[in-house]
Amino acid sequence: MADAEECREALEQLSRNLAKATGDVRKAAELDRSLSCRITDLDLTFTGRLREGRIHDLKEAPGVPAEKADLRLTMSSDDLVALVGGRLNFASAWATGRVRLEAGFRDLLRLRTLL
Repeated sequence: MADAEECREALEQLSRNLAKATGDVRKAAELDRSLSCRITDLDLTFTGRLREGRIHDLKEAPGVPAEKADLRLTMSSDDLVALVGGRLNFASAWATGRVRLEAGFRDLLRLRTLL
């Protein structure tokens, strides 16, 4: 099981990856939306803002988030680290229920290029 610091580093790496993206991936990452990533096995939630192709203001808090974010991810700590490290395919993890992504319909359509 990955720890909170490894999860934070994975989300910071995801932010760096999004910042370097080009084309359709870059367009999808340029949303301005609140973001939460619930880490089930640590009972921890990271929150921030996806803006200008990066994750800003990343914070962590125990338990479920106090407010419902526009983009909501839920997964285990190991799955987060594996996704960002390229060892786990998002589409297959999502299809099998290992990763949950909740968002409005328009955001899901836009984010599909990231999958």
